[in-house]
Amino acid sequence: MLYPLPAVMVSCQRPGERPNIITVAWTGTVCSSPAMVSISVRPERYSYDIIKETGEFVINLTTEKLARATDFCGVRSGRDIDKFEAMHLTPGTSEHVTAPYIAESPVSIECRTRQILELGTHHMFVAEVLGVNVDADCLDQTGKFQLNQASLMVYSHGEYFGLGKSIGKFGYSVRRKKETRRKSK
Repeated sequence: MLYPLPAVMVSCQRPGERPNIITVAWTGTVCSSPAMVSISVRPERYSYDIIKETGEFVINLTTEKLARATDFCGVRSGRDIDKFEAMHLTPGTSEHVTAPYIAESPVSIECRTRQILELGTHHMFVAEVLGVNVDADCLDQTGKFQLNQASLMVYSHGEYFGLGKSIGKFGYSVRRKKETRRKSK
């Protein structure tokens, strides 16, 4: 079992109906070119049919501030309640899909389904990324993306956790070895 996982809120909407949010922990990057992601959803979930019918959804990253809303949207059904209203979340107008994004999310990824894999208890929606909305607070003064400052959260075995301190950057193990060799010469 691979844990921790990102806990994301996926927003979706049928034309003429109110938008809905489902919390998903089974999500990830599938391909970089073209940019593609996946979410896995149980067919009995209310959002499943919405996503299957429209072929669109938005993956909204969650933060420690969104922990309560993230949990709520995972345990309450959109059949019974307007989750945006109940959690005081703001539906934003997406640029590439009809499903709204969650304005309080630091990053929202607009997606269009390319394939549905029926895998058992969950069906995986493999989708192309059509656009990404980034909160200005995640950009530094030069416009560089600083997502690590957003207090993202993850899910592990029934619990939510905030991400901790940085322990290294990609390639740091190689750079250390090169630096050590230079110093010893």
